[in-house]
Amino acid sequence: MKNNTALSAEKAITFISDAHEKFYYEKLKEVRYQDVYHKALVYCLGISDDTRRNIYSIYDFKTGCVKTECLHEGWQTSGSLKVVRMAFNLYCNGTPSVLDYDDV
Repeated sequence: MKNNTALSAEKAITFISDAHEKFYYEKLKEVRYQDVYHKALVYCLGISDDTRRNIYSIYDFKTGCVKTECLHEGWQTSGSLKVVRMAFNLYCNGTPSVLDYDDV
């Protein structure tokens, strides 16, 4: 019998806290698709308390679009910026590039 790698990977998810795990499963129900891109986005955005609290400033659940303007909002910390950039890169395959928002 062949192993289902997707199922195996799903079982191997490691969460940093109960809040992270709760966020992941709650928000995964709200995204448009249950594909690996949405799972990666929701997982990453659940890592930080700041990104969990500001999820609706980061991602539009109706359109499925990331809100790049969040990178300039006052709630961002150096840590939350890294989490958001990582999530955007995994979800959007690097588009928009996180380098588009670096100071020249």
